[in-house]
Amino acid sequence: MEERPEHVHHPIESSNRRRPIASASAVAASHAGPDAHGSPQHAHVLPDTLSALLWAGFGINRPDKGGRMAPSAHNWQEIDIYAVLAEGAYRYDARAHRLLLVKAEDLRQHTGTQNFVATALVNLVYVADFVRMSEAQDDERGFLAGADAGCIAQNIYLYCAGSGLATVVRGLIDRRRLTHALGLTATQCIALAQTLGYPGPEA
Repeated sequence: MEERPEHVHHPIESSNRRRPIASASAVAASHAGPDAHGSPQHAHVLPDTLSALLWAGFGINRPDKGGRMAPSAHNWQEIDIYAVLAEGAYRYDARAHRLLLVKAEDLRQHTGTQNFVATALVNLVYVADFVRMSEAQDDERGFLAGADAGCIAQNIYLYCAGSGLATVVRGLIDRRRLTHALGLTATQCIALAQTLGYPGPEA
């Protein structure tokens, strides 16, 4: 049976951190949402929501084997998820189910070339570490990393569909700019990004 972690350790405070994930109806009732492109009309994503969607995307569901919620070629698990929020950018540590601070500044505008990313509730960035893909041929790494990132993005889509969230996966990224903003190394490659928010009334 899958073991869902209690809560991701996230700097946004929550008065009831141990409660289960809010239903879609509860989220809709308690927050005025963004438009279909994800522009928020409130400042923060619910900690429980962020916790659950990261676990659904690429969390560990078989702790004894380190098995993840999404497959990866040769089980390399080369994708890291960066969560870029208004208050900072974080890297998801799946083993400890926590967010590690990368930069304490708003980097959302760097996560894509479309205007809405700068005000989105959260932008997820899927980063492949080619060091973990040592067995792959040079011309295969980008393709395999993209496929693996796509599996994670699809998990996020499924979670959003069941939780009343809006999301869009994106390839329009200034990768050089975002690599510099996140302080990535030469062996790290940005595969995709994904924007999330609460849907507006017309969605």
